[in-house]
Amino acid sequence: MAAAQAPSTVFLFDVDNTLLDSDRVTADLRRFLLGAVGAGRTDQYFELFEQLRTELGYSDYLGALQSYRRAHPRDPNLLAVSSYLINYPFANRLFPGSLDAVEHVARFGATVILSDGDVVFQPRKVERSGLGETVGDRVLIYIHKEDELADVELRYPAQHYVLVDDKLRILTAVKQAWGKRLTTVFARQGHYAHAPDVARYPAPDVTIERIGDLVGYDLAALLAAA
Repeated sequence: MAAAQAPSTVFLFDVDNTLLDSDRVTADLRRFLLGAVGAGRTDQYFELFEQLRTELGYSDYLGALQSYRRAHPRDPNLLAVSSYLINYPFANRLFPGSLDAVEHVARFGATVILSDGDVVFQPRKVERSGLGETVGDRVLIYIHKEDELADVELRYPAQHYVLVDDKLRILTAVKQAWGKRLTTVFARQGHYAHAPDVARYPAPDVTIERIGDLVGYDLAALLAAA
């Protein structure tokens, strides 16, 4: 059988604070923890959470819960917190217009989820949010996605890539690797997009204030922006 012709353009979408409002997920978890374990232990959980995020480079909710468990092995609320996370209704936290944005650019090329995260909770998030189904289950989750571009190209070869992400650090790193083969789209949403260090990175090719704004761009505009 002849090999299928590679699509000319592949669209790569980040998940957290790009398609999914992860800041609201974290706020919801904080409220749940306050009711379940109180303010002191809630603060302790999030201290562990931030320590892991600094160490790993991505949010690890379940890893932080495991660390919390080591500190409080007999806490009867641990199972309730675990259940809350695993069964969280992520579809309710998609940004307005996120699915419209993905479906809009799917007319121009293949759409792929390209995310960082752990091997259990992040795939669960993609599945329960409906994002996996929306991109035809083309989902890539790495520890550090900017270090895995060769694998991305191998799995989804293309003449041109469009990367939509809320982190200028990631967009800059991938742009340095792929150059004019990449259009960087900065979704200026969430706490990373407004962090103080954003100013030290080069300007992205395209900046949108909301993910839904992507529907205002056609393929020609996205290619030209690179």
